[in-house]
Amino acid sequence: MVTELAHIDITPGHEADFEAGVAAARPLFLRAAGCLGMELLRGVEHPSSYRLVVKWARLEDHTVTFRNSADFAEWRRLAAPYFASAPAVEHLESCRLE
Repeated sequence: MVTELAHIDITPGHEADFEAGVAAARPLFLRAAGCLGMELLRGVEHPSSYRLVVKWARLEDHTVTFRNSADFAEWRRLAAPYFASAPAVEHLESCRLE
């Protein structure tokens, strides 16, 4: 499993619009091949700063399949108008701590 972690800064004053866009886009993620779930987190100290956390079965489910889909284009249409800057995206794996 791979976790996508996107740091997204929103233009101040558009937080509610962005959250509504993410809520509308949630089904697009959840029906994507390999998507195991998603969550949106909002900064407490910086309320225009968000983290989008998406669990994928494989890296390619995000970087190839989803990003090349019409659903990805729709996600961007719903959310991107509120971006203050381009999101910073990284992919993470769980570490074994034994």
